[in-house]
Amino acid sequence: GDINPQRAQFNYQMSCQGCHTPDGSGANAVPQMRDVVGIFLSTQAGREYLVRVPGSAVSALDDANLAEVLNWIVQEFAGASVTLPFEPFTPQEVGRLRQHPLPEVVQYRAQLLADIASAKQRE
Repeated sequence: GDINPQRAQFNYQMSCQGCHTPDGSGANAVPQMRDVVGIFLSTQAGREYLVRVPGSAVSALDDANLAEVLNWIVQEFAGASVTLPFEPFTPQEVGRLRQHPLPEVVQYRAQLLADIASAKQRE
């Protein structure tokens, strides 16, 4: 869970911010991460989604650097959207999950968010 913030931010800048923008607000059809990304951490499927989206899964970053960037993204952008204690991503978890990238992200994300909202209503 240790993050080297300078390295993580550099890797975010090189691998993610072209689409997600420097502040995580997203560009064009790319979803916003700022104040939203923590919502995905409320379920195992949501947590896995963050690794399995093609931008993560097929990233040139190795498993350790990708885990660090994901942890940095949560730390920097999640804000109040994290409602449970955050268990940092590990290189092992990332390595296992990224072997199964999502083939269709838009529909999967919409269904995942609907499932998360439904689970919250039942609480």
